[in-house]
Amino acid sequence: MILTKAQYDEIAQCLVSVPPTRQSLRKLKQRFPSQSQATLLSIFSQEYQKHIKRTHAKHHTSEAIESYYQRYLNGVGRNGAAPVLLELANEVDYAPSLMARIILERFLQEHEETPPSKSVINSMLRDPSQIPDGVLANQVYQCIVNDCCYGPLVDCIKHAIGHEHEVLLRDLLLEKSLSFLDEDQLRAKGYDKTPDFILQVPVAVEGHIIHWIESKASFGDECSHHAYLHDQFWSYWNSDWAQGA
Repeated sequence: MILTKAQYDEIAQCLVSVPPTRQSLRKLKQRFPSQSQATLLSIFSQEYQKHIKRTHAKHHTSEAIESYYQRYLNGVGRNGAAPVLLELANEVDYAPSLMARIILERFLQEHEETPPSKSVINSMLRDPSQIPDGVLANQVYQCIVNDCCYGPLVDCIKHAIGHEHEVLLRDLLLEKSLSFLDEDQLRAKGYDKTPDFILQVPVAVEGHIIHWIESKASFGDECSHHAYLHDQFWSYWNSDWAQGA
């Protein structure tokens, strides 16, 4: 189904006033039943990530970090089993996984002799059992599994979906008997920046000649298109393989 700009704007506007929870996503599906769950989730995630980027700095001031940490300590002091970090993240409108990272870094700074490296933090977020405090490990775990838009669990899901769409696209190209080179084949030829597939014989789609395909398993809003153009697509335009296409 084709989503019009007006329909997209209506969905995006609806997301302004809802928290990034699974309950909100279910309400969104009820509000827009004609749209697929995957489409709504992708828009939901992108709009929330824009919000987080706009507000990121205020959550990382020394005053904010210390305030969050003291609230965490007070909360688990009263009830270590309660979802203290998750509720704190929701209250201050910040992604639970990112809140977990702030508190984990602050905890390790206080309890370790040397500042924690980024790789150590990432490893503990992927596997909270590595965190040397059982209460904090449980709090971090609750944040990770309840975060719809950020964190290692979401990253794994995105990676799996991206791979799945590349496989589906490859199967479709083979089904249509289209000759192509994939990303691995192109890199074997020495090209560093490549799309997912280059069509060895271009095809026409709705009046446009298609030479290559980049699979993006996410919703393509205007912001995303501008970012992809800047980060990837213009480099394709000037590459050696494109000049020979």
